[in-house]
Amino acid sequence: MNISVKDLTSVDKEVTLKATREDLQPKFDKALKKYQGQITLPGFRPGRVPLNLVKKRFGNDIEIEEINKYVQEVFEKDIMEEHNPVGEAKMLDFQWENDELEVVFKIGAKPEFELSDLSKVKVNKMIHDVTDEEVNEEVDRSLERDGNWEEVDTKVDKDSKVIADVVSLDDNGNVVESEADNDQTIDMRQDAAKDFLKALKGKKTGDVVDMKLEEDGEKDHFRVTIKNVQKLHLAELNEEFIKKNSNGEAANDDEFRSYLKSKMQQYYDQSADDLFRSEVVTALVDAHTFDVPEAFVEQVKSSYVSQMSQQMGGNLPETFDEANYREEMSEQATREAKWHFISQNLQETFEDIEIKPEDIDEFLSLEATRFGATLDQLKGYYAQNPSMLESLRSSIRENKVFEKLQDVVKIKELSKDDFRKEQEKNPKAKK
Repeated sequence: MNISVKDLTSVDKEVTLKATREDLQPKFDKALKKYQGQITLPGFRPGRVPLNLVKKRFGNDIEIEEINKYVQEVFEKDIMEEHNPVGEAKMLDFQWENDELEVVFKIGAKPEFELSDLSKVKVNKMIHDVTDEEVNEEVDRSLERDGNWEEVDTKVDKDSKVIADVVSLDDNGNVVESEADNDQTIDMRQDAAKDFLKALKGKKTGDVVDMKLEEDGEKDHFRVTIKNVQKLHLAELNEEFIKKNSNGEAANDDEFRSYLKSKMQQYYDQSADDLFRSEVVTALVDAHTFDVPEAFVEQVKSSYVSQMSQQMGGNLPETFDEANYREEMSEQATREAKWHFISQNLQETFEDIEIKPEDIDEFLSLEATRFGATLDQLKGYYAQNPSMLESLRSSIRENKVFEKLQDVVKIKELSKDDFRKEQEKNPKAKK
C-alpha cells in the first residue's frame, strides 16, 4: 500500500491511495471463506459449497465489497489520523484494474494564519434607550391589534378599509373577466394603497370607479366596485385588556406602560447584541486574508440546502436547481467558513475561556424561553442526545468569544437611526 499527497492549494490536498492484489489478497481469502459458510446452492449442503465455485460465482462481487471496506478503513485510520481533514472529503477517482487499486481523494486542511491586531478592528454598536413616545406608539398598536373593523356608512378616507371587487380593463375600457379579484381588502392606511386612496377618497359603498396605475412605465386599468367601507374600532385600555396583553404582570395603565417599556428594552438590547455579533463577524472576516478549504465551503453549502429542505417540510421542489443555488451561495458560504476558523483561533487565543456548569444552565434557560420549554425538558433532551452536547458547548464558547471581543475591539456607539444608516452603506453587515 502507498499513500501520496499533492498540495493543490495551501488548504486543499489531493491524496492518492494505491494498493495491489497482493496487499488485498488476505482480505479476499478471509471473505471468501466467510461467504462459503453462508452460501447455499442446489446440490450442496449448507456451508459445503466448494471454495472454487464460490469464487467463480461470487468472487468479483466479494472482492469489490472488500475493496470498498479497505478504502474506508485506510481513509479513517491512515488519512484522517495523519492529515485531520476538515469539511466533506470528496472521492475524485476509483479504479481497480489489472489487479491494481488507485483511489484519489480531495481533502481540506485547517488553514494556518495569525490573528490581526484586534485592538485596531473597528465595530459599530447600536445603543438605544426606549422612549416614552415609543411606548405610547406600542400602546396604540396594541389597542389596534385588539380592535375590530366595523362597516360604516361613510365616505372613504385615509383611515378606511375597503372591501371591493377589482377587475382589469383593456385599452378600450372593456372588462377582462379572467382578471377579476373579488372581495379584495384594501387598507388605505398602507403606503402600498396610496394610488387606491387617491382614486377612491370621498367615494362610498356602491360606487364604481375606473382608475389607472402606472409603475415602471407600465399602465394598468382597473374598475373598482366598493362593496363596503370599514372603520377601525379600537379596543379599550381597561383592566381586562391590560391583563391580557401583559400576561397578567400589569394591573393598571402605569404598570402596563412600564411592562411594555421593559419588554421593548429587552428586545432592543438583544437586537443590539445580535447586530454587534454580525458586525464583529463582518469586520474580522474582512480583516483576515487566508484560503479556506473547498471541502469545508461545500459542507457549509450542504447545510444551506438541508436548512432549505427542512423549511419546506423535508422535501425540495422538483424545480429546485441545487447546483445553481450552491453557486449563488458561494460567497456567503466562503465568508461563513472563514469565520469558523477565525472563531476557532480566537477560542484558542483567549486561554481563560472556561465552560462551567452554571454557563450551561444559563444557556439552556435562554433556549427554554425561546422554544417555550422548561429547563428540565431541555436538560432531558440533551441527556438523551449526547452528540448535541458538543454543539451546545461550542455555542457557549462562541458566546464567550463575543464577550471577550467587546473588551478588545474598538467600538463606536451609534443611535438606532445612525446605526441603520451605516448598515445601508455596508450591505455585507446585513448578512
